[in-house]
Amino acid sequence: MAEDDLQELPGVGPATADKLVDAGFDSYQSIAVASPAELGNTADIGDSTANDIIQGARKAADVGGFESGAQVLERREQIGKLSWQIDEADDLLGGGLETQSITEVYGEFGAGKSQVTHQMSVNVQLSKEDGGLEGSAIFVDSEDTFRPERIDDMVRGLEDEIIEREFERREIEGSPDNDDDMRTLVEDFLDHIHVAKAFNSNHQILLAEKAKELASEAEDTDWPVRMLTVDSLTAHFRAEYVGRGELAERQQKLNKHLHDLMRIGDLYNCVVLVTNQVASNPDSYFGDPTQPIGGNILGHTSTFRIYLRKSKGDKRIVRLVDAPNLADGEAVMRVQDGGLKPE
Repeated sequence: MAEDDLQELPGVGPATADKLVDAGFDSYQSIAVASPAELGNTADIGDSTANDIIQGARKAADVGGFESGAQVLERREQIGKLSWQIDEADDLLGGGLETQSITEVYGEFGAGKSQVTHQMSVNVQLSKEDGGLEGSAIFVDSEDTFRPERIDDMVRGLEDEIIEREFERREIEGSPDNDDDMRTLVEDFLDHIHVAKAFNSNHQILLAEKAKELASEAEDTDWPVRMLTVDSLTAHFRAEYVGRGELAERQQKLNKHLHDLMRIGDLYNCVVLVTNQVASNPDSYFGDPTQPIGGNILGHTSTFRIYLRKSKGDKRIVRLVDAPNLADGEAVMRVQDGGLKPE
């Protein structure tokens, strides 16, 4: 949206419009869902003026009011589903990972959380015919987990028919049988994964803002952002805020960070996939003592919660723990050289 359009809002002049656009508030909708304090700090204006701007944006964008259930259903038809390329897992999740939702994947070390984030960074780029969303991915890496070599393995591990269609769709001349041609295809996949390493929790929060800017810039291109991954969401928060005395501050910052991520998912119709660390509950005498970090803040904000646990050999159990419209259940997958595969 052009800056001149923002000047039609009450209290927005050329200078304020420039500040808003520079901060990523480049549409009526992005302003409509902001808080007065957030907008005030961004544009250096008072809360009263910021509130007037937000109310004007809500009216212009037609958000903030009630709508019928039929309208909600119509809007939900725009939601995309990102396939795991594993029928059992897709059936468990009602077709795959949803856009405009936060999907949390938690499990102990080595359970396969980062394997899922890498595989989905490949799958999201596939055509809708093949279960993808025909978009690019943003990968916020807080634990130094991203490995381009693993993307290489997973691209080569796609089914032959999918690989051939990707050659054609990306207008890459060559054959899957030629290693140089396959290397070109892999590089094209890697070109559409935007990776940033988060050095601490404040940097991680800043990267969410940068991700919003990137998604905005790519919105009308051939490769819009269709997935935002944070691996892991809680590692820095857990390390930096230690003890009960800092728990409240940690949860407040984590809550704001989660809502920033959710806003990106809503505005740009993308999947938000976060991984989470776990702790063992010593008071648990029965059942699995493994519990996700983040408390109720993360539990309430995540739309879907998936628990990964190890099984025999390369098998992993994918357990759906919480979802608003799906029954709990389990699926089995394998973590192999070529990526995530059916049992």
